[in-house]
Amino acid sequence: MPANSPLPAAHDAAPYDALLLYSFGGPNKPEDVVPFLRNVTAGKGIPDERLEEVGEHYYGFGGKSPINEQNLALKAALEAELAARGLDLPVVWGNRNWAPYTTDAVDELEGLGAKRAVALVTSAYSSYSGCRQYREDLAVTLDKRGQLGPDGSTGVQFDKVRSYFNHPGFAQANVDAVVEAYAELEANGGSGAAAKLVFVTHSIPDTMEAASRISRATYSEQHLDLARVVAAQAAERLGHEVPWDLAYCSRSGPPSQPWLEPDVNDHLEALAGEGIRDVVLSPIGFISDHMEVAYDLDTEALATAKDLGITAVRAGTVGTREPFVRGLVDLLLERAALARDEAVTEATVGSLPALRSVCAPGCCLRRDGEPSGIPALCSTDLNS
Repeated sequence: MPANSPLPAAHDAAPYDALLLYSFGGPNKPEDVVPFLRNVTAGKGIPDERLEEVGEHYYGFGGKSPINEQNLALKAALEAELAARGLDLPVVWGNRNWAPYTTDAVDELEGLGAKRAVALVTSAYSSYSGCRQYREDLAVTLDKRGQLGPDGSTGVQFDKVRSYFNHPGFAQANVDAVVEAYAELEANGGSGAAAKLVFVTHSIPDTMEAASRISRATYSEQHLDLARVVAAQAAERLGHEVPWDLAYCSRSGPPSQPWLEPDVNDHLEALAGEGIRDVVLSPIGFISDHMEVAYDLDTEALATAKDLGITAVRAGTVGTREPFVRGLVDLLLERAALARDEAVTEATVGSLPALRSVCAPGCCLRRDGEPSGIPALCSTDLNS
């Protein structure tokens, strides 16, 4: 059995007869960019002129987000891992903000004859944007289809895999990526022993951070706990200390609204002021090299580092790395066992417990203390 696998290689996935790979979505061509951004910002009244400005990041990459191809690669990797374990479980892909939309995924699940599916969200951390917003979108989609009853779906039933930031597979894949980046740094003339490791994740508003505490640890606490584990394991493999920090990227919204800081570019400036000349950037908040990584880190942050005279290398994301994919299937089987009311040891690393697979009422609201009034699936109370 692989070292980090809490379950046998082949195991029963019942009661699930399908896996929903549930993601954010992204444009595939330039003419998709503004319609996609309209979906992302729906209800905020942002004019198309402003969306065109925001879309410049996408236009700089040919108007295409890398996220869709990366989701297809992850889907294929999951299918291969399931097949290798003797599990005949179809994987259906759906997105909140672009095709294939949530309703397309539900159509496909119904076409397959699925009765109960487990959702795997392509976000490892618990917060409004990383968990509850997906649960709300699924509930609203079912409601529009006339398939939402007082206790949940009246069609295909849905559960979800827990937020997996502290699962051993996710941690191991990040450790591997960091160790590889230190080797690349030294190959580029940098000093690994003198380098600072900067973990980077997507910033969120302070009020969303406060609301995330109901999940048992706030969004930032989840990152900090995993960062300690990754840095310690990387140091053991590298044979030297690995000092580290956590920084943020991709903030949006008005300047008057507080978001988690420091911004990665500001942090690089601070490190340069301290005399740091070698940096490894680890995008620990992302599972693949989508736009926030390709632009905010590979374009902006690396340019900032170069201007500051810092030798910087960006570590890879977990992507389709074997420990990560194996860990996701372990999580699916763990969730299936819980659904069968079996005793399960939920594998974790770090100091935080496994987060809930069935969310508490009011879990991870957009704004702390302000119920949205939108139903959310996979909770002990659909309407809170």
